[in-house]
Amino acid sequence: MFDYEGLRSEPLTDLQAFAGSEELGEEVCGRVSAPPDDLHLAFNANQIASKTWLLDRVYETLGGRFDTVYILGAWYGALATLIFDDTRYQVGRIFCYDLNPDCAPVAERVNANEVGEGRFRAATADAGTLSYPKQSAGPKAPRSLIINTSCEHMPPSVDWFSRIPENMYMALQSNDYFDCDEHVNCVPDLAAFKAQVPLKTLCYEGTLRRRRYSRFMLIGKK
Repeated sequence: MFDYEGLRSEPLTDLQAFAGSEELGEEVCGRVSAPPDDLHLAFNANQIASKTWLLDRVYETLGGRFDTVYILGAWYGALATLIFDDTRYQVGRIFCYDLNPDCAPVAERVNANEVGEGRFRAATADAGTLSYPKQSAGPKAPRSLIINTSCEHMPPSVDWFSRIPENMYMALQSNDYFDCDEHVNCVPDLAAFKAQVPLKTLCYEGTLRRRRYSRFMLIGKK
């Protein structure tokens, strides 16, 4: 079992905190020439802990087969890297979106192999302007998943949630780290998060307690 609570807060550039991923960390570091100064933060212990927690719970509740995964507020595409590296997951394509124009080129270098295979694309986009294909509820319908681990970064005025079609699977995270200036939409607890992003079917709800804050997660269907 992954020790989410035991992780330290400093960067782990070799991803030793992520079981079996030392090789992945070394590979990631070598993929980007002249990396941005904050690239290592995308792979620090807190980031890896929250994303590994998400991958474990999504797999337990929804399984690992998805035709398309959309990641909002994706930063440098670290979560996509972890999904592609996780043998439990069989994913057709991953699309990463971030408002910062510096992120997409780095994310595509980090996931260069999958770009070449036509399985990964990163783009600069506002989550409040995105459109998605309608989702069918049938058992043989294509399965899509929207992941947003950056809900606390998206102000209430950015109405990204209303743009999600019904029957779309979602995995969402926020936190109560109000002291961070970049966190403009934190929630005080899990109940407030559920009210902020109401899901029609809730498959999982939980809290991951860290040293300075708590992270909240919801998995289900809109």
